[in-house]
Amino acid sequence: MCGRFTQHYTWREIHDLYRLTAPSSPTNLRPRYNICPTTTIDAVVDHQLIPMRWGLISGWWGKPLKEMRLATFNARAETVAEKPMFRAAFKTKRCLIPVSGYYEWQTTPGGKQPYYFTRRDGQVITIAGIWDEWTSKETGKAIKSCSMLITSPNRFAAEVHDRMPVILELKDFEQWERGDLRNAAALMKPAGEKVLQKWPVSKRVNNSRTSDEDTTLILPV
Repeated sequence: MCGRFTQHYTWREIHDLYRLTAPSSPTNLRPRYNICPTTTIDAVVDHQLIPMRWGLISGWWGKPLKEMRLATFNARAETVAEKPMFRAAFKTKRCLIPVSGYYEWQTTPGGKQPYYFTRRDGQVITIAGIWDEWTSKETGKAIKSCSMLITSPNRFAAEVHDRMPVILELKDFEQWERGDLRNAAALMKPAGEKVLQKWPVSKRVNNSRTSDEDTTLILPV
């Protein structure tokens, strides 16, 4: 799974990469180094950067949000077209999720050791996502939310974990967002062996309460 990530890209980087229509940077674009599920992240939909809850809430969900017990921040490539919480969004609401890097944990005799993954070329990682909009019956507030797609790992990622996010290249963006289901499904595969790099980092990342402003979390140990 992909349960934590970082955001320290610049506005110019993502503006150019996704050909965003907004002329100026949003006020909430700040570096974050320990982003956790259910917090607000940015997703790209139709060349717009939209804040969303990380953890999808399907539009049909009829209970209060506090009663949702499902972990919906990741959607498996093998079942996204079938699971009730994800299938409608996969059909019609696919998005791009920019991240600077993400963490995965390796089981060791000394406990869970986090590793940090980034692109070898230094570019922003684009993870395939799905999104939906849900309206609370209690408050009438509409909430946009999203999930990251995960798939089986390539050999490089499998050294740490048995899953990895679906990583899209620039040429894939249009096919993922607006392609038919067959073409979108064809993109849900492991990244090439030389796309990513990784290194072990501090176990302080294991604690969701660790400040997401701590730049040292991504330093090698």
